[in-house]
Amino acid sequence: MMMNNLSLPLTFRFKLLALAPQISVEDQSGNLLLYVRQKLLKFKEEVNVYRDEAQSDLAYMIKADRVIDFRARYTITDRAGQVIGTVKQRGMKSLWRVHFDIEDNFGRESFYIEEEKPWVRMVNGFLEEIPIIGALSGYFLHPAYLVKRVDGTQVMMLKKQPALWEGRYEFTSQGSVTEQEKTLITLSTLMMTLLERSRG
Repeated sequence: MMMNNLSLPLTFRFKLLALAPQISVEDQSGNLLLYVRQKLLKFKEEVNVYRDEAQSDLAYMIKADRVIDFRARYTITDRAGQVIGTVKQRGMKSLWRVHFDIEDNFGRESFYIEEEKPWVRMVNGFLEEIPIIGALSGYFLHPAYLVKRVDGTQVMMLKKQPALWEGRYEFTSQGSVTEQEKTLITLSTLMMTLLERSRG
């Protein structure tokens, strides 16, 4: 099941003060498209993606194939159980520069997500832990993540935006993709963002 007429740019919003990690994906008009509230204390990551904040309309599921580590593979399915694709972090190589590989529903590596400037994320993560300064750091440091085809052609970008009391990222199109690819990339980027936020 694809997200019909998914028009970019999109906005990813994090509730920073919430006990459980929460993220919403909105279109240009501020309409809610996707919503995730992560469950706490789970040994094996399983994320349910809903179309509403009440979590009554399940759209997608993202499940890890093992207890979370740098080699975990996350399978993305629709609510009927049909596989859309997978996303996985590229092991220890991702410790400095974030790197996730995206595979289609046939297991073919089709895209990857790569951090643009690793030092920006490092400094931003450090400053966010400092009271008052952390709240203001989002106005000066804007980590960005590039989505590219396996040949290196850039197709999308996720970039942090200035915001107080929330994490806000803009997801923009940089190239041509099919609706099916757009759905896969959006959900893969959503999972990547959740993982990176949980790791600081």
